[in-house]
Amino acid sequence: MAKNPSVAERVTELAEPLAEEFGYFLWDVEYVKEGGRKILRITIDSEEGITIDDCEKMHRALDPVLDEADPIEEAYYLEVSSPGIERELRTDMHIEACEGWDAEVRLYAPVDGAKSFRGKLLPLGERGEVRLDSNGKVREFARDSVAKIQTYFEF
Repeated sequence: MAKNPSVAERVTELAEPLAEEFGYFLWDVEYVKEGGRKILRITIDSEEGITIDDCEKMHRALDPVLDEADPIEEAYYLEVSSPGIERELRTDMHIEACEGWDAEVRLYAPVDGAKSFRGKLLPLGERGEVRLDSNGKVREFARDSVAKIQTYFEF
């Protein structure tokens, strides 16, 4: 852990044990400014999925823990949610959890004339490359070339 951990890192340390206690795993922690408001967004998931009741349960359990630890000096709104079916994948854990899902990889610069590729998400490559099976063709993208990875669902 860094000498001066970020708000997200401090909150992760507080939220992770609670999430595990309820049978959830912590998908993400963000501390962002949106429309002039500071928002602490806790995203939880589980093998069975997350319901609104799960979010409320986690919110009620986390609120007093945050009040006591006081990791954030300014006023903020606490949100607890699920990552949803269409989710952004930012970490190796996210990618590994969604292997086999339909995903779109967006690149900073074009490859073969395109900056966006869709396909089935494959396990990470040996050097951490993002891999997709795009219509039977395996494509690999170096992590530093990837702007965003997002799962998608065709309704």
